[in-house]
Amino acid sequence: MSCCSVNPGSKPNCCVVWLIFVFLSLSTVHTYAKDVLTVPQQVSLSANMDAQQLSLSWLGGAATTVDLMILRTELNKTVFYETISVTMDQASGRHRWNWTSGEPLECTSLSIKIRSRDGQSTSGWSDTQILQGKDLPSNEGSYMYPQDKIVHVGTNTTFCCIVGEKKLLGSISYRGRAMNVTQLSRRSYAITRINQGPSSPTGTNVICSNDQKVILTGAVVFVGYPPLPSDLVCETGDLTSAVCQWNEGRDTHLYGKRRTFYSLNGRTCKKLKQAKCILDQWDGNWTLVAVNPLGQYSLIDSAELSHRIRPVAPVNLTSVVHAWNASVLWQWKDSSYDALALVCQVEVTSYWHTTMRTFSGVGLRSAALLDLHPDDDYSIKVRCGAQKNFWKWGDWSDSFSFRTSIDVPEAPDVWKWMNRDDTGRVIWKPLTRRESHGQITGYEVTLWSPDQNIQHTETISRNTFSVPVNLKHIATDRYKKIIATVIAKNAAGASQPASVVIPLRLTDTTIKLPAVSRAFYINGSFPLFWQNNANASCGYVVEWQDASCLEDCPVEWIKVKAGNTNVSAESDNFQPGVRYTFYVYSCSSDAPELLQCWQGYMQELVPSSNVLNLSTSQQDSDVLLSWEEIPLTSRRGFLLGYNIYINNGSKLKLIANLSDQGTRSYIVKGLSEGSYKFTVKAYTSAGENTGATASITLEAYTDWLILEILASLGAMTLFLVVATFICYKKRKWVKKAFYPDIPEPKLPGDWSTTQGPLDVKPSPHSMVHIVEKPEWDSSKEVLVVIPEEDENEEGQGIGDEPVDTDEPTSLRYYNQVVDERPIRPRFPDSSASSASSLDSACTDVTYTGIQTSGSSFVFQLESQGSSEGHQPQLDLSASCGNGGGGGYQPQMHPGAANNNLGLAPPESFPDNQPAITGGYQPQTSWHLDSPEEAEESRNQAPSLGSPTSIASTQFLLSDGGSGEHADRKHQASSSAATWFTNLMSSTKP
Repeated sequence: MSCCSVNPGSKPNCCVVWLIFVFLSLSTVHTYAKDVLTVPQQVSLSANMDAQQLSLSWLGGAATTVDLMILRTELNKTVFYETISVTMDQASGRHRWNWTSGEPLECTSLSIKIRSRDGQSTSGWSDTQILQGKDLPSNEGSYMYPQDKIVHVGTNTTFCCIVGEKKLLGSISYRGRAMNVTQLSRRSYAITRINQGPSSPTGTNVICSNDQKVILTGAVVFVGYPPLPSDLVCETGDLTSAVCQWNEGRDTHLYGKRRTFYSLNGRTCKKLKQAKCILDQWDGNWTLVAVNPLGQYSLIDSAELSHRIRPVAPVNLTSVVHAWNASVLWQWKDSSYDALALVCQVEVTSYWHTTMRTFSGVGLRSAALLDLHPDDDYSIKVRCGAQKNFWKWGDWSDSFSFRTSIDVPEAPDVWKWMNRDDTGRVIWKPLTRRESHGQITGYEVTLWSPDQNIQHTETISRNTFSVPVNLKHIATDRYKKIIATVIAKNAAGASQPASVVIPLRLTDTTIKLPAVSRAFYINGSFPLFWQNNANASCGYVVEWQDASCLEDCPVEWIKVKAGNTNVSAESDNFQPGVRYTFYVYSCSSDAPELLQCWQGYMQELVPSSNVLNLSTSQQDSDVLLSWEEIPLTSRRGFLLGYNIYINNGSKLKLIANLSDQGTRSYIVKGLSEGSYKFTVKAYTSAGENTGATASITLEAYTDWLILEILASLGAMTLFLVVATFICYKKRKWVKKAFYPDIPEPKLPGDWSTTQGPLDVKPSPHSMVHIVEKPEWDSSKEVLVVIPEEDENEEGQGIGDEPVDTDEPTSLRYYNQVVDERPIRPRFPDSSASSASSLDSACTDVTYTGIQTSGSSFVFQLESQGSSEGHQPQLDLSASCGNGGGGGYQPQMHPGAANNNLGLAPPESFPDNQPAITGGYQPQTSWHLDSPEEAEESRNQAPSLGSPTSIASTQFLLSDGGSGEHADRKHQASSSAATWFTNLMSSTKP
């Protein structure tokens, strides 16, 4: 090699190369040595069974990180495997680490191995170290761990049970409750209780049982708190020693040897009923230490003696008693209190009423009690404190009792109650024990009339608190008054008189009573307010009683001082559902004056009774419900109204709400026929009552039918009256339309000139001459002569027709039918006469005279053979057959060529001719049936005018032409207007 040449110029280069080689070799050796970690050696184990802590130590070189593996030996199950950092003890060169087990170390054997670690490089594992448990085969018994362990409240604790050989585990229970079990080894089983609560004074039991529920073993755990005292205070009572007290705080739930121990300034304090420790000398600074198995706590306090004085309780109490006051005396145990400025409290109790009175002084040993009540029992207690730098009140002394002396009683509270009949009572309240000042022996009542100077005194027993009075027997003057005075008496004497003025004639109706207001019960009383009254010189009296009471009522009252205008009326006698009336009176030297009145309820209830006398009545299709009000004692509240229901099966349907409590009736309208049931319920602010029920069955309303009939008859009557009145007013038109007047006959000649009246004297032989034929039976047919007077008397004549009274009495002749049958009554119409004449025998009738109707003048006929001085006699013979159906039909036309008229014989008429039913029908022309009759008639004298009707004096010829058409028209109109004719014929226009 060139570097190994002996040339002196090349020697330094070879040395450099050799040095580099050596350095690299050393670096390689060092790196290898560093990569090889030391296996931990000499591993040792140390166990703390109570703390369940395992301490490990080993030799392991400079490695500061190791892997630690802990396994359960029997089951080879890993319990702990982590990489941990450790420090090395420089003195010993050993590494140390502590591991706390979650389960007792006695439960099973544990195997521990350690290896060093440097990053990703690790050494080999150390030799396995085994911590022997109690489950070794050599230990055949049953065990449970931990035993009598003390833990904090809220911790988690694991318990294990080692079952004996050849036995099977049944269950592990905590406080009687079976828990979930985990197997640790062949014989070892564990449970874990999470968040444990405080245990009882004897601890909490954990029981291990076999499969036969037989207890194998068990353990007790104590769960509690560490001590936490507070409020350390030291004070003195004898001005020498120190008494320190504190508050122990919460209960630690640890008792007996596990309890909390206290020490004060290094000296153990004996356990007392209270947290108190006494030191013989005052130190000024104190330190309290509290210790129990779960921890300890310290408190400090400091103070000067004069600032912490708390006197002891006084002793040996005595009293000096009078009626209205008493003196109380006591003693002190220590003479050091003689120079101490004290302030003391005396508690005075009488009949559960307590008052506190304060007294002060140096070395105070007594107190004077004023304003006591005679004949009253009192109980007192005394306590004191330092007047300077007051710290606290001392302890109370024992109670001491005494009774005051008696004295004259107080004046009774007197009032009056008067009825409406001027009778009443003077009443007063019984005196209480405190007011009587001794046992009451009786009362003295005096009634005095100052106007008449009359008085009456009466002694009353001590159990009587009222006296009846009758104002009628005391005075008669209605404007006078009496004064009632009451005096109470006991063994010490008589009280001052108490008086009340009673006005006479309280029933005076001229006195205007105030309006009644509403009172409300609030917070146990009735608050009342009123206006101030100038006459109330001695105040006011508020009186109340049951509003339903009217005579000799139990009364309660309160007297209010002058100037006050409000009071709260309270009483133990107030009852729910009872109305009370309150009155306020002004008090003066004269009689009390009523100022205001209220009514109210302590508590309103639903009415206790229903409305009275509920009744129903039908009004057309409506139903009237009526009832009477509920009595005041049964209302039990202010009535707000009534609810009206109709029963629909089993349900009630509200049909009306009557908010006016004064309403006593209601009309249910628009009901159909049927049965109905109604319920009326009264209601107050507390609700409605059960209600009263009434039933009704609606029937057809017959009164309406009667009213409809009467209304129809009335309407018809009114219609007829109106129609009759209209017809009467329009009678001319009606007569003209339905029954026109028959016109005068048309006579030949000149009638334009007025002719004088024809004075027709009655003929000496003014009669009807009967011409008999041989074949007729004259005994059966006669013509009866009827005077006009007889006709008028029978009521059939025409009384309204004017007659000629200047002439001698004329006889009117009517063709009468005389046969074997009774004489028929005569009818005013012509049809009846014609019907009668049909039955008459053939008679020749000769008319000897004619009277006109409606006038007195006589027609003058211009006929042949007549003379001026003598009226010709006209003879008209009529022959009637048995079958003549046409009746008597005279001719209207007088100007016939024939002078004599002849009637056709009966045999000339057909037998089947129908009878004329329209009454008498006058003919406008008379046609003879045969030429022979016509010829025969020419030889007879013509008729003088128109013949008259058988039963009437009116002319029967109508004002019209001749012809059958006129006959038929007249027949139809007369038949339709028969009743109008009868109606209008008797009425003059």
